[in-house]
Amino acid sequence: MDATSCLKSLLLAINQYKNNKSVSNATQLQRQLDVISGLKSTRLFSSNQVLPSECLSCLIELAGDPNTNTSLTLKIIGLLSHLASEEETREALHTSYSLTSALASVIHCNSSTPSEPVVLQCIQLLQRITYNVRVFHSSANIDELLTFLMYHIQSPDDELTMPCLGLMANLCRHNMSVQAHIKSLNNVKGFYRTLISFLAHNRLTVVVFALSILTSLTINEEVGEKLFHAKNIHQTFQLIFNIIVNGDGTLTRKYAVDLLVDLLKNPKISDYLTRYEHFNLCLSQVLGLLHGKDPDSAAKVLELLISFCSVASLRRLLCQALFAPPSVRAPSSGKNNKTPEPVIALIHCSSLPLEGPENSTLQALELLKEMLEEAIDSPCCSTMHQFVDLLLPVLLDLLQTPGQILDESLAKKKCARTSRAIDILLVLCGDESLKFQVSEKLTARACVSQLEFQFSSSWMDVGFVNPVADSDHGQVGADVVLKTLDLMSKIKQFVPNMETSFYKMLQDQRLITPLSFALTSDLRHRVEAALRIVFEAAPLPDFPAIMLGESIAANNAYRLQEAQYSISRTPAHELHEQPSTLGKGCSSPHYTSNSPQRSNIQNLIEKLQAGVELKEEIKDVRVSELMDVYEQKISALASKEGRLQDLLEAKALALAQADRLIAQYRCQRAQAEAEARKLAALLKDAERNNEELGALLKSQQLESERAKTDIQQLFNHNRKLQAVAEEHESLKGSFTEVVQKLDASEKQLKELQVSHNSLSKQAEALKKHNENVKLQHDKTMAQLTEMEDKRKQLSREIQEKESRISNLQQKIRIQEEKTKQQEKEKDEMEETIEILRKELSKTELARKELSIKASSLEIQMSQMEVRLEEKEAVIKSQREEMNKHSHMIAMIHSLSSGKLKTDTVNLSL
Repeated sequence: MDATSCLKSLLLAINQYKNNKSVSNATQLQRQLDVISGLKSTRLFSSNQVLPSECLSCLIELAGDPNTNTSLTLKIIGLLSHLASEEETREALHTSYSLTSALASVIHCNSSTPSEPVVLQCIQLLQRITYNVRVFHSSANIDELLTFLMYHIQSPDDELTMPCLGLMANLCRHNMSVQAHIKSLNNVKGFYRTLISFLAHNRLTVVVFALSILTSLTINEEVGEKLFHAKNIHQTFQLIFNIIVNGDGTLTRKYAVDLLVDLLKNPKISDYLTRYEHFNLCLSQVLGLLHGKDPDSAAKVLELLISFCSVASLRRLLCQALFAPPSVRAPSSGKNNKTPEPVIALIHCSSLPLEGPENSTLQALELLKEMLEEAIDSPCCSTMHQFVDLLLPVLLDLLQTPGQILDESLAKKKCARTSRAIDILLVLCGDESLKFQVSEKLTARACVSQLEFQFSSSWMDVGFVNPVADSDHGQVGADVVLKTLDLMSKIKQFVPNMETSFYKMLQDQRLITPLSFALTSDLRHRVEAALRIVFEAAPLPDFPAIMLGESIAANNAYRLQEAQYSISRTPAHELHEQPSTLGKGCSSPHYTSNSPQRSNIQNLIEKLQAGVELKEEIKDVRVSELMDVYEQKISALASKEGRLQDLLEAKALALAQADRLIAQYRCQRAQAEAEARKLAALLKDAERNNEELGALLKSQQLESERAKTDIQQLFNHNRKLQAVAEEHESLKGSFTEVVQKLDASEKQLKELQVSHNSLSKQAEALKKHNENVKLQHDKTMAQLTEMEDKRKQLSREIQEKESRISNLQQKIRIQEEKTKQQEKEKDEMEETIEILRKELSKTELARKELSIKASSLEIQMSQMEVRLEEKEAVIKSQREEMNKHSHMIAMIHSLSSGKLKTDTVNLSL
């Protein structure tokens, strides 16, 4: 059997059980419930079709009826629990079918027997459907439910304690009315003491439930200040991180993450967390959870990391943990790979298939965007290129258009992922080097194909009848178009054919729908993106500016009309806040939907047609059974027709007299009465001022003549302005060229600044080297003076020795031959001595020149950096001459020692 036949059989069994609550009818209904439970298409009940809505309404009505069989109630609650596993169906059960109030009534009816299995199942189902959902305190049986929960939380050793704690945590979170009701009770202090005692419980789930309730109730009170004092907050942080990392399961981790996210919203506690000494270690452990196989845990961890981004210091620490080199990150943050492991896990979460969990992928892309924004402005930017090489293939894959037609849900997911991927590419284009890296991989064809895919989607065909703002898919698609064009504008100069494709798409008439939607949006980023595109497209010759104006006017007219008929779009949760004035026949959520009266009548006609179809499709049974079915169906249709007539009358009466209409129009009536009184007063004033207006009319006629002359002058001025506008267009082109030149000059300036810094460092080094050379030069001059003194002393000694030689010539006459040789040698030596004396005089002159040069060097110290190499060459030549002089002095010493063998002369240099 297909799903439609099963639902029709279930509806027939429900009606039979309502008419006659017999055991056989209950058994038949339980069989049909088992069949529905075996169906895998749980998304069928999240649709707006009549038959599933009628079945759910009747089932919830039966569950809330105290006269319903207990086993049947358990079956119904089991089926509802099975349906609540799908997110859209779970949301519909809460918002459209008032399942919370129905389950609360079941718990209230069975409060005297809490050990019944139906109570536990109702609490568990309530905990599932109220998670991250606000429950209105004015709904039916909520006060009784809160009293029941508080009683069993305070009861010792109760098996309902933990599920009651979880449900209470859901009801108290972000719900001021429920919190105020609990605080107004007399036994609230005892309730606080019980919750504080649960903080020492041996089960982490109980601890996190109790801490979550205490946070919701006491975060801004004296009890909360004591509980989250600076002395205790570090222990609380350690406890929460331990629960997140080592929790009992996904449920415990979800509530622990929600608790920490709520605490981060308090500025004082977020400041405490920034100073928590073990935060880096805890953060590395939390990042390790991204490698887990549980998608729900990964989604909650990503939600926690995104909440860290709302605190500037935590955002910076998270960026360092993800992108910093291994030597900078915490020791336990992973192996020393070239790319950090948490980043690889993020990229993996971003590339999950469309059929997988959507929250993980979108949150991973959002976290990557936040981290890249932080990393671009931080020192980690230099290490980003390798990570971007890994990320770009994933982002470009998300930009690819699907090869086959997707259903509506998958197309919406694909569109949302594409929008987030383009956001990341826009962030990467904020850095010049990363922009070049993106432009190398991205092609104009990919952007154009994405735009063509969005233009060919069904949301683009809405026209002026159903604006884009009424469709979630349409809003996301419009964002994708605007962001893609913004991306093309940023990289059009670096990608081949991108500029041509960009200006071609700007002149496409299909761009009018997303542009008009964005320009009339109430979100700033959409308006800014649309204005940037219009600024680029306005000078183009084929830009459809008139069509854009008409589209904007149509959107504004639609918004005005929607505001006038806003009563027909009352949200379902507002209906829950008003006391019901309808009878039992009006309890179906389908009949109390938020559509106008005409659409309700149309829905009733569809129900009648569904009943006729049910009659027509039952053909393959025996004639006798068919007759029985016809008789039952005719009676059911007759009763249903009467009930529908009563429903129409009640609906008409409700539309005219319901409290929700009174509540919604109360402000409008007060304003209308005030305006009426003002109009009456204005009418009297108008009669009095009529004569004055006649006189004013004459003066205005004179002013109109003056205005004509002014208009003529304005026309002339307008012609001048048109000429100025033409000049402005020409200047705009030159301005773009100047901007490009300015960018090039800024780059050159940066390079010159770097070279200037290096040259300044070299200049400092040369100054130090110059000082050292100066010191060496001073030492050399001192040594030269010493050598001059020694030279004079040597000359004196030589003269004395010459006198001795003349005296000794008489004693060595016997050795004439030797003496002649010695005389010859003496003559030669005298010649060499004269030569050396001449060279010494030259050396003295050179020394004087060196002293003059040294004084000039001191004066010209500022020019020493340029002429340092020449001075070094001069110094080297001087050193060589000094070495020659030293060799000459040594030769003099050897010659003098050769003449006088008997005397020994010691020369020290």
